[in-house]
Amino acid sequence: MTTDEKYMKRALQLARLGRGSVYTNPMVGAVIVHNGRIIGEGFHRRFGEGHAEVNAVASVSPADAALLPESTIYVTLEPCSHYGKTPPCSKLLIDKGIRRIVVGSLDPFPEVSGRGLRMLREAGREVVTGVLEKECLELNRHFMTAHTRKRPYILLKWAQSADGFIDRIRTADEQPQQFSTPLTAALVHKLRSEYNAIMVGSATVRLDNPSLTVRLWHGNNPLRVILSRDGNLGNCRLLNDGLPTVVFTAAPAANFPETATVIPLEHPEEPLPEIVGKLYSQMKINSLMVEGGSRLLTEFLKAGLWDEIRIEQSPVRLKEGIPAPSVPLPDCVESIDGNTIFHIKSR
Repeated sequence: MTTDEKYMKRALQLARLGRGSVYTNPMVGAVIVHNGRIIGEGFHRRFGEGHAEVNAVASVSPADAALLPESTIYVTLEPCSHYGKTPPCSKLLIDKGIRRIVVGSLDPFPEVSGRGLRMLREAGREVVTGVLEKECLELNRHFMTAHTRKRPYILLKWAQSADGFIDRIRTADEQPQQFSTPLTAALVHKLRSEYNAIMVGSATVRLDNPSLTVRLWHGNNPLRVILSRDGNLGNCRLLNDGLPTVVFTAAPAANFPETATVIPLEHPEEPLPEIVGKLYSQMKINSLMVEGGSRLLTEFLKAGLWDEIRIEQSPVRLKEGIPAPSVPLPDCVESIDGNTIFHIKSR
């Protein structure tokens, strides 16, 4: 591991501390080093507040402030170059005289996208890029995907039996088959807290009457999203618990309570490209978790609209029921509390 990689690794550790608090911004960490000693470090703590570079510079003690022109700053993401909620970080680094800037990954956001590096180089600063770039891109994969593909990062998630069924054939009066353990259920709620939105189809709403909230973990609730072409959702919890819910539908808005945000579908036959496009452009959603049911998950798979799949497989066998979607071979398999978790990444 090189010296630059060592300090970028520390910057990545710091960046992760902002998870769940910085949306719609990315997670960013920064470390300031002088002659092998860290004299300042920081991370982006909360949307609308100081960026990582600002917090790192502010953490430098008065005794070390004179060392800044002889120091290197390590930043996981390209410093911004525009005035937004805060002033540009590139200008701050120039004003403080920091001579060397090491950057993990470039920022795809149109207001930045190379401009920050250009500003630094034009000011005579040494700029190094691509240090632990893969790790830095992975950290902000939701943000990166949203701004390069103009749609949210999409995770397809479901649980299934050992023989490949996601539920029994049942009515709404019967409870759904449980595959998760208390531990894996808590981890699913943790995962929900890391996504901006969560989506289900109308059959899942009618059969399961889910809440789609974060109850078993500390974190933010995702925005609930329903696809219901005909508007038939019954007297469901999602439209009556007072929490924000968006319904994409071809039915009249008058069919829904005022608490719901109703977005008319222009292409109800093939709605998914329209839905993910509007979630990104109109609602600034960077990440979307799709939890079911089988029909909706299969539609996303057939449309090629997915970035990651997470399947939790229980040792329980149902022998018959609703088949789980067919998927590619997993990239990674792990065992948690007796259940098997399959992870698949889009190629």
